[in-house]
Amino acid sequence: LALWGILMTSSICLRQTDLKALIAYSSVSHMGLVTAAIIAQTPWGLTGAMTLMIAHGLTSSALFALANTNYERTHTRTLLLVRGLQLIFPLMSTWWLLTNLTNMAMPPTINLLGELFIISTLFNWSSPTIVITGVGTLITATYSLYMFLMTQRGSISTQFRLLPPTHTREHLTLVLHLLPLGLLIMKPALISGLFT
Repeated sequence: LALWGILMTSSICLRQTDLKALIAYSSVSHMGLVTAAIIAQTPWGLTGAMTLMIAHGLTSSALFALANTNYERTHTRTLLLVRGLQLIFPLMSTWWLLTNLTNMAMPPTINLLGELFIISTLFNWSSPTIVITGVGTLITATYSLYMFLMTQRGSISTQFRLLPPTHTREHLTLVLHLLPLGLLIMKPALISGLFT
């Protein structure tokens, strides 16, 4: 049921038009993996669940912070209206890229470590689960890229040509989200050594 939930909520993400709803459904999808790992009740599963919960907590929070910076300037969360912000906010676009790559569990992020632990656990429990987790991972990559391309690329609407600049506090918030993720991959035993 947890794996089926991953597929359903990931599929819902593909047709979202609201940026915050997309991020929220993305969190539900990732927590489906955590639920499946906890139900498996193995040391690797619990380690993967703990790792992914901490990693996704930071990643999802960073995505919500980014969505809020967009909303404060454009006053809309509709993906079709907020396009081409890379031209106006190139540094914010870099934060979007890094956070989306982390959300997709690209190497060398700690998210990847958590997902590998969980996928290995589920595969040992029942080998057909590799198909469901594989499809879920593919859909996650698809909606993460969709979110990045819809918010950052394309031609910007004429109503958004004069937007207020980003603030240092917003960049600091994102540093404080992504820096721990980068540091944890250097010493993952801090969070993954709890159950092994």
